[in-house]
Amino acid sequence: MPAAIIGREGPLAGRRFPIGSKPVTFGRSADSGVVIASGSASRLHAEVVRDGDRYILKDRGSRNGTLVNGVPVTSRVLNPGDLITIGGEVFAFEVADSMETITEVFSLPPAPAEPVLHVTVSGGGPVGLAFALLLEHHLGRRVSVTVHDGRWIQDGPRVVWKTEAQGNVRRQQVVTVQSRQFLNLPEEVQARLFTAEAFSEMWPAGPDSIRGFGPRNIRIAHVEDVLLEMANEKADRIRLVPANFDPAEQREEVAKGHVLAICEGGRSRTREFFTDKFGTPDTSIYSLEGRHVQDIVLGLRVKSGLSDPTAVLLTVAQNRFLLNSLRGEGFLNMRLTDAEAREVIGVDPVRQVFEQCVASRPCLMGRDEEGDFRCSTHGTLFLPALVKGSALWKRVLEGLALFGVTEDNLSAVTGFRLDMVQRPRFTAHLYSATANTPGTYGFLLGDAANAIHFWPGRGLNSGLASAISLARSLNNAWRGRSFRDADFVRHEAAMSMLQYRHKSRAWNAMVTTDQQGVTCAIKDRIALSIEEGLPEGEDGSADREALLDQLRQIRDRLAPRIAGMPDDATLREHLGQLKAETVRTLLASGAWDTLTVGGEEVDIDIFYREGPPLTGAKALAPVRRP
Repeated sequence: MPAAIIGREGPLAGRRFPIGSKPVTFGRSADSGVVIASGSASRLHAEVVRDGDRYILKDRGSRNGTLVNGVPVTSRVLNPGDLITIGGEVFAFEVADSMETITEVFSLPPAPAEPVLHVTVSGGGPVGLAFALLLEHHLGRRVSVTVHDGRWIQDGPRVVWKTEAQGNVRRQQVVTVQSRQFLNLPEEVQARLFTAEAFSEMWPAGPDSIRGFGPRNIRIAHVEDVLLEMANEKADRIRLVPANFDPAEQREEVAKGHVLAICEGGRSRTREFFTDKFGTPDTSIYSLEGRHVQDIVLGLRVKSGLSDPTAVLLTVAQNRFLLNSLRGEGFLNMRLTDAEAREVIGVDPVRQVFEQCVASRPCLMGRDEEGDFRCSTHGTLFLPALVKGSALWKRVLEGLALFGVTEDNLSAVTGFRLDMVQRPRFTAHLYSATANTPGTYGFLLGDAANAIHFWPGRGLNSGLASAISLARSLNNAWRGRSFRDADFVRHEAAMSMLQYRHKSRAWNAMVTTDQQGVTCAIKDRIALSIEEGLPEGEDGSADREALLDQLRQIRDRLAPRIAGMPDDATLREHLGQLKAETVRTLLASGAWDTLTVGGEEVDIDIFYREGPPLTGAKALAPVRRP
């Protein structure tokens, strides 16, 4: 009598696992006959063994035990209908009746199974989840994707994001996604992401926009929620593991698969584990006089009362503050000088010690009942806000005034750094093929490849482009055989172009050139203006007129693409609310170099169009679109 394990509750519900002469194993290991994603399951949790006409369930020393009909067991002879619970998932033991047996005997042999591409993804943020959904879209049942992320937790049959109480501070930042990226996502993903209330079009369409669509502002937490929800719905092809990926512990799992996609972010432990494969990054290209330039940014979660056109104009006119918001709610990013960055610390009011969690982790400090900014992870308070007379806090308040934010509408502070390096490669052959393994290739995607942060969305756009490129390469190359280096030439070229375009633009947002042609960091220009202050006898009126003239020129250039720009009288009244020292600092920071910071985006489509591959100069030539 044919017997089988049938999934009843959980991601494997409905799946059938026949029991033959070999044991059926349960566990988190990819070698298991029944792979259970739950973190409460052990690598080898349990097994069902056939013994003559009997089927025996044995617990293999699991951490959290195995239940049969709700009772813990170590060994149990199974009867038809028994329910087995492992790691929150429920399975039934069933034996086919005689009619089912006759049907199986006389049924046609099954068609040979198509070879399945096995992919492991470390990091389940927007890039890792988008990559998994792209693969599922392209390859369907020919792919099996396992995604690891420690910010998740099992909730019944689904995997969900941990809450703040569980140690996960959700990212409420708003990012600007280019049309070139979101239009290359599967239509199902586009429809679920961009519902009417989920995004706004704050920035105008430009030379990087395609098919008449402009860039869209959208909250990262919303992107994460939607993509994780969609991945849960595809449990037959996308397995979600609510635990951090450990490259040493899971070496065997990776070596038995075809692909490891590293999407953990700029501080990826997996990337560092494979440094000898991907090579050592170079800092010299982003240095001045031998010093690696880093920008420290203070992120202020705010609600602005300004209209989107006014916010865009004020953002583009200077390089000290940048507002990215969804209908006024988002983050105001403040570029700090080195001296200011040293003030971005927390203080533990109990132990009376200082912590750099807000700048180095980074942590989010939200307002507590007393109105202080408290880190929920470390219990520290934001020191500059406690010392009301601190110079940094006064400048923060001036930034709020610039963007029409009252102090009551500042709800949290955080910090992050722009720390760019040049990566030698993004594709590496991690493990060679053996008699039992296919040979594994590794890929750096998202911030693990190119960490770019000050301009919100630059990292996400680069990450989505990299995921789109790799998914296309894998779809084109997968034939059921081991991969070769040549299969990923186009993807590696696309990644190199993304690195050059995004980092060259970010570099131009970090430095400026004076009238003598000397390049210096923008943060140093800001620091010098603060140090020098206003010359004796000046009231700042000349600076206000100069900044107003700068705003007027930018407004006239943007007005054809953005309706509702403020007039001169409105701008003059608004600038009149700022201190003279603030206006001087804004002038010193300089306006955006919009031709460089904007401009045309990398078009990875040139590598994946139908027809023969592009070579030489044709491969690098930009494609102009109407």
